[in-house]
Amino acid sequence: MVTGASGQLGRALVEAYADADVVALTHADMDIADEAAVRSAVREHEPDLVLNAAAYTAVDLCEHDPEPAWRTNATGPWALGRACALWDVPIVHFSTDYIFDGTSDRPYTEFDAPNPQSVYGRTKLAGEQLLRQTARRHFIVRTSWLHGAGSANFLSTMLRLGRQRGEVRVVADQRGSPTFTPDLAAAVRALAATDRYGTYHLTNAGACTWFELATAAYELAGLDVTCEPIDTATFGASAPRPANSVLDNRMAQLAGVAPMPTWKDALPAWLSSSQLR
Repeated sequence: MVTGASGQLGRALVEAYADADVVALTHADMDIADEAAVRSAVREHEPDLVLNAAAYTAVDLCEHDPEPAWRTNATGPWALGRACALWDVPIVHFSTDYIFDGTSDRPYTEFDAPNPQSVYGRTKLAGEQLLRQTARRHFIVRTSWLHGAGSANFLSTMLRLGRQRGEVRVVADQRGSPTFTPDLAAAVRALAATDRYGTYHLTNAGACTWFELATAAYELAGLDVTCEPIDTATFGASAPRPANSVLDNRMAQLAGVAPMPTWKDALPAWLSSSQLR
């Protein structure tokens, strides 16, 4: 059973389990923060596995109106965890690099202390904590900088603006690991096939800045775009972002999950599939 099935990650998870009997639930089908609805769905569909891709990800809006984020990102996993515990169903829940403050000079491991600086990060950390308290058989998967074909994301926005304007300004002092949803979904399927429950980091290999990601996409797409690097302060977003949010995937590899491709190797497939939609 996949929640948030209409989002870019949810669609990739449904595709990754295409050979299985998948129940794909959108927000219109079920509000994950409605515990009665969640219990009804788990009771009705009797899933062997729940994958929660539902999330409120409007990072800047969270700063001004936090309640939707707390409802979806914290209360939602709590309700799902309680239902999964009741019927002893394993659950995969997705979290974020934004639970870290970004001050580390190395990639973050699963054992580093979270210190979220934004409302979004705090709600996602709360979701992790509430799920651990309720669902014994859980996988918490932290990931970063998600990109899926046919969805609004950083790369699709950069390509649109590049074609429209011919020049863009892109933040060059935040560093992370762009992660492509088909690669993530395949790795999640491999992890969920084990009984090694716990907290994992799963991202495409390698790291870059938003500026480096944009320039790589323009070069690959053959677009002549003037790309100006700027700092975070100049960009002026409402919510603070971690300067370094690269995640160490070591625990997943110890669990037997093959390393995901580098973001540079994954970029051509994303570009090709996005341009076809």
